[in-house]
Amino acid sequence: MAIPWGTIKSLVLFFGPLLLPKAITYYRRVRAAPHVHGLKVRPLPTPISRAIFVLLAVASVFLLRTLPILSPENIFKVTQSRLQIPADVLFTRLSTLRPGNTLTPADLSLRAKFASLESRLLYLQHGPSALATCPFCTSDEPRSYLYYALPDLLTPHLANLIAIALATSSLLTAASPAATTWRTPATLAALAVAFADVYWVSSYNHTANARALRLGEIDFFYWTARAARYLSLAALDALLAALLYLSGTQRAFVTPAAAAERVEGAVRGLAAVKGRINAAGVVKNTVLRDEELRARGNAYWAHEVRLMREIMEEREVVEGVKDALTNRIDIAGIERDAEAYAKAVLMPVSGGGGGTGGEEAVG
Repeated sequence: MAIPWGTIKSLVLFFGPLLLPKAITYYRRVRAAPHVHGLKVRPLPTPISRAIFVLLAVASVFLLRTLPILSPENIFKVTQSRLQIPADVLFTRLSTLRPGNTLTPADLSLRAKFASLESRLLYLQHGPSALATCPFCTSDEPRSYLYYALPDLLTPHLANLIAIALATSSLLTAASPAATTWRTPATLAALAVAFADVYWVSSYNHTANARALRLGEIDFFYWTARAARYLSLAALDALLAALLYLSGTQRAFVTPAAAAERVEGAVRGLAAVKGRINAAGVVKNTVLRDEELRARGNAYWAHEVRLMREIMEEREVVEGVKDALTNRIDIAGIERDAEAYAKAVLMPVSGGGGGTGGEEAVG
């Protein structure tokens, strides 16, 4: 059941002005999320790259399945025959294309079914496999062909669900939030595509082809639906791979860490800094307690001071410093920056200490 183009155009004209501004706002918010949360673009993690490889490989297989060479044979196209052609003439033409001019068992089965126009119409809806191999289907019960063809119809959808589950699993992505957050939306999207596909095939009016008198007028629905099925699955996997890439590199769709995680990270950082300070204190205490190390340290700094004083007293150095101070360096700008830095550093101390000093003065 195809939706008329006029209806689609009316829906776009009605809902477009309402949805487009919201879509633009959502896109901008998603793009700005990493900057808002203070996150930077990072290289793609290895677990996410493995998931993307799986999705792209499956999408490539689906695309290859749409090629005519890998599609089931359409005997009306290969023989350039119209739908109402007599069965004997049709399969005589087909036999000339077979090795040894001999029909295959599937061809013979189709030849027995093609005695009625209804069977040919069901062939265009469900394809050659269902017509040739179904042991219980009859043209008097068209739904029987749908029930028989349903497993083959759902097989690529099931394979796609397995690929999505693997690509977003903790086994492959090491439980990365960039992948696990897309597990439920991707699964629901795959199920929606499968449901739409089944509904499309089951609701197709196969009798519409009965009025087609020429080959060009025939709607080869089975082959069209098959190509659309694989293309939609490939597009879904490619879209999921793109979303994983954007999330994995923190270019978009960034989920900020919870408050507890941020506090835990800050505590870990402070503990690491405290450990380094304690280590530096231990080293300094060891140096000060050892007379030999203390003597070496004092000798080093005495030599460093004497050396720098001698260097600064040389004529070339003095002229170079004077030239830099007068012509190249903005002394006033440096003083302003130093004053601003000193105020920023000492403001908490002076603010806290000012009150204490004031109370002491009053006392």
